[in-house]
Amino acid sequence: MHVVIIGAGQVGESIAADLQHDHDVVVVENRADRADELTYALDVLTITGDGTDLNTLQEAGIEEADMVLATTDDDETNIVACSTAKAITPTAFTIARIKNTKYLRTWEHDEGAFGIDLMVCTNLLTAESIVRVVGLPAARDADVFAGGRVQMAEFEIGEGSPIVDQTVEEADRFDSLTFAAILRDGDVEVPRGDSCLLAGDRVVVIGSPHSVQTFARTIAPKESPEESAEVVVIGGSEIGYHVCRLLEERGLSPRLVEQDHERARTLAENLPETLVMESDATDMGFLEREHVGDADILVSTLDSDEKNLLECLLARRLGVERTVAVIDRTSYVDLFETVGVDVGVSPREVVAEEITRFTQSGAAENVAFIESDKAEVLEVEIGADSALAGKTIRDAMADLPECVVIGAITRDREFIVPRGDTELRAGDHVVVFVETPVVDEVTALL
Repeated sequence: MHVVIIGAGQVGESIAADLQHDHDVVVVENRADRADELTYALDVLTITGDGTDLNTLQEAGIEEADMVLATTDDDETNIVACSTAKAITPTAFTIARIKNTKYLRTWEHDEGAFGIDLMVCTNLLTAESIVRVVGLPAARDADVFAGGRVQMAEFEIGEGSPIVDQTVEEADRFDSLTFAAILRDGDVEVPRGDSCLLAGDRVVVIGSPHSVQTFARTIAPKESPEESAEVVVIGGSEIGYHVCRLLEERGLSPRLVEQDHERARTLAENLPETLVMESDATDMGFLEREHVGDADILVSTLDSDEKNLLECLLARRLGVERTVAVIDRTSYVDLFETVGVDVGVSPREVVAEEITRFTQSGAAENVAFIESDKAEVLEVEIGADSALAGKTIRDAMADLPECVVIGAITRDREFIVPRGDTELRAGDHVVVFVETPVVDEVTALL
């Protein structure tokens, strides 16, 4: 497949790195030094030029392109680039990364508008990612499969967790939950019954949403938010707005701190269940007067990584149980989580994963990436010609690599707990944990 990527920022580079091995990738970048960096770093062809310019796109082989991805930091550039590409090559599938949801609303009203086949909204995806982890104590990441009937989540096991030093067999007390992986010191381990869970480990579990929620409350009872959990959102950015809106949809009434008067007024008019407070969120006096330290969770969505780090550290000092920070620079995520932020969410990483999920899904209907792409969680429908159809899971596992875990099955929209004697049938949707090197082998078998 011939893929043209416009924009060699963090998002473009991440996507190019994922696609380079299986596809013919051309990256268009208007900064010559950045284009040179990618030439040496990746096995792709780079072209220096304007991605909205006809001559540049023709040089990139747009006439033969199967897919065009516009991933620059500018919404309008991405829209024009996709429109231009579609005009030249109507059969090319175009994907545009955008930040502002006004363009998304227009596109959703008439899919295919702007000459774009898929529009990926950074701000909305980031807010959705934040809200998924807010409701799960100790969660570092979360995703849903099978239309919401299956949930995958990654949790960190704290020092005081009730399951520290237990084996997986001892900790596995949940009927519809599967331990899919243990992440320790950068390594991925498929858990066995006698695998010991240590403080600092991260575990990936797959199960029904109820069982995952129950597991979250079990491993971190002190962090478990009730339905009346108090959430404070710092910054009325578009991400902050969507976080509050999505929390309202879940029945919560968050508090939102925004310094700009006009923006605060607009937010108050559009968020009926949110208490909007106009103030500088770095003012310790204000934070103390408003009892921000009593909040269960604080989410900082300001326009600066450093400000978001400061807000989270202030919140922890005041007694907030859990903090979430939006971190624009992906390389800062691990650093911020080391120095005191509980969960760092990178918009660039979120949108890169979403686009890669779409471009690489292949036979999979949904994909989530684990530990910097060392492993994946896939949702695959068992076909009538599948080598595993009609076999029990115990027998099927003999045909699969060791680093595969079947985490959940849905059949006719019903959740089925995977056990050794469970028979796999054509039409079943299975959610499996797979280490990345054997993904192609596993999807071919399924």
